[in-house]
Amino acid sequence: MAGFRDWARENPRTLTIALSVLGYALVFGAFGGVLPVPKIGKETVDLFSHLIAAVNTLALSALLLGVYLVKQRRLRQHRAAMLTAFTLIMVFLVLYLWKVGGGYEKEIVIRQGQFLAQYESIVYGSYLAMLAIHILLSAVSVPFVLHAVVLGLTQPIDRLGDTLHPRVGRIAAAAWSLSLFLGVVTYWMLNHVYSAVPR
Repeated sequence: MAGFRDWARENPRTLTIALSVLGYALVFGAFGGVLPVPKIGKETVDLFSHLIAAVNTLALSALLLGVYLVKQRRLRQHRAAMLTAFTLIMVFLVLYLWKVGGGYEKEIVIRQGQFLAQYESIVYGSYLAMLAIHILLSAVSVPFVLHAVVLGLTQPIDRLGDTLHPRVGRIAAAAWSLSLFLGVVTYWMLNHVYSAVPR
């Protein structure tokens, strides 16, 4: 284990690339039906949707707390908050891949009498735009988040300021925060404000 830790400290970029490729492969494998994911029914898909939103809300809270803490120079608490956010995202990934691979995705339906239903095209377009930005930022932020985490775990905490961690961390935090926020907003629109059908 010490040998791997030393290697990771010397090769954070290589480790980040390997972990990013693995993460993308898992997602594409679940979407493509390649991963053997247990099948789930509508009730479990709905339950997972709610759990994912709760996990993402907690992850966003931990992430924003981590940003606040680093600005206060409370580095050890910052590390704990960011590792909490990262752990929650790993929980999200398991739930999301299981939901998609074993169940299905949902599509929004705006029905007569629902909130702003008279502006259906604008609401629907706004929903799709937020969902697209959420998905794009989720995908783009992966290597930035992983690189920040790898550096944070392999480098001495008092020397992280001399690495790429602060710059990569700012990009990761901004992209990740917006992605999580939009994910929660689209969840509420899909599950509580409007209606949803299997896609």
